Amino acid sequence: MKKTKIIATVWPSTNSEEKLIDLYDAWINIIRFNFSHADYEGARKTADMIKKLNKKGITNLSLLLDTKWPEIRTGDLNHKVVYYGWDIFRIYVDKSKITWTNSLFCDYCFLIDDIKIWQNIILDSWLLSTKVISKWVDYIEVIAENQAEIWSRRHVNLPWLKLKLPWITDKDVVDINFALDNDFDYIAASFIRNKEWIDEIRQLFLKRNNKHIKLISKIENAEAIENLDEIIKYSDWVMVARWDLWIEVPIEKLSVYQRDIVEKSKNLWKFVIVATHLLETMIENQFPTRAETSDVFNSVLQQPDCLMLSWETAVWKYPIETVKMMVKVTKEAENYITYNHADYSNDWLRKSDIEKKLLIRSGIFIWEDLNAKALIVLTKTWILARLASFFRPKIDVFAFTKFEDTVRYINSLFWVNPIYLEKRNSENFAETMELAINHLLEKGVIVKWDTVIAINDIKRNWEDVSVMEIINV
Repeated sequence: MKKTKIIATVWPSTNSEEKLIDLYDAWINIIRFNFSHADYEGARKTADMIKKLNKKGITNLSLLLDTKWPEIRTGDLNHKVVYYGWDIFRIYVDKSKITWTNSLFCDYCFLIDDIKIWQNIILDSWLLSTKVISKWVDYIEVIAENQAEIWSRRHVNLPWLKLKLPWITDKDVVDINFALDNDFDYIAASFIRNKEWIDEIRQLFLKRNNKHIKLISKIENAEAIENLDEIIKYSDWVMVARWDLWIEVPIEKLSVYQRDIVEKSKNLWKFVIVATHLLETMIENQFPTRAETSDVFNSVLQQPDCLMLSWETAVWKYPIETVKMMVKVTKEAENYITYNHADYSNDWLRKSDIEKKLLIRSGIFIWEDLNAKALIVLTKTWILARLASFFRPKIDVFAFTKFEDTVRYINSLFWVNPIYLEKRNSENFAETMELAINHLLEKGVIVKWDTVIAINDIKRNWEDVSVMEIINV
């Protein structure tokens, strides 16, 4: 089994029942819907298809909605414009004022006020790099730093500029409500810049009395790097969204920031994803580059909870082959990880959670001395599973629950294998533990005479008490 979970983006290449089963069989754990491109009718149809497959026990997939969020783009053009290095051209914020034929429109109305001379403006994800050389009432003048061909509605990035964009657009509100209405498990919020953006989304959740969807803050701009500690602290989970982040920060710093985000997230027991540009070549080719496999390998060594595939599984030819390649490289990397059970902060943990955490840590060390085969946790709220996951244990962890939404959340956790136990008896813990052990026996995970460590909550004087058992099967 692999320890690192994998997210696949679904769209034309993979939104059939057959392909969804193929993705699951190839070891995908979470399906992502990219609402920069997805439509509501198609997304609802695919989400319902996944729920039906989950209900039948054919798959066990969680649902993630990725929002579009505010963005800055150029305007519409009648034809593509070619710029050469050292070309000087204008960028306007009012279409009616454009006079030069090779000028561009930018829909960020504060551009002239906010930008400074010699700052960079990046067009179309580094296709064209420009530098501001002068500012006027109606436009700015920039100089091209390379040759490029620019078409309509291209992305504009303004690195290290504090933007006056709305925190949540009308479309984002509709998207978030769609996720709430259709029982999604996670919302990935794009271009989060500070705690205030997170608070705004929380207010939307409160209006709908949301208690289940988890908020993933995507770190993909320079301002988010500046506010990284507070964003991690107030998010449920965090994503290293490398596609836009590499445009906003110096490219040589990207790996440094990725490592920092992963380490800080783990220390605050926050679920963390590394996303985009992992196996990009496999959009059109059956085989990745050496650089891509090295990137996946080294990302796994950092021990995030999840890796995420974007266009690789959404479009083109080789979605299933891409997942299989990801799994092969991931499993190979996991063989080289030193699992030292590093501890993590007690921030946000209640006293009862700290007691559970200490039991799990003890169980991991007992496992090493006894050469036990598995760590079993029985959980209602998935807290036990989450605490176990953040130790990054080498031991196989199996989390049994009778709640389907808990299964879907545990899908995201490093190394924890969620199992739906419909007949769990919350009053008879011995019976429930026997059901769990018999399930592992039937699956061939353990055999007779194996030793397992079990952690559970039992009732004593009407209160939950956490206990650990050493069980010889």
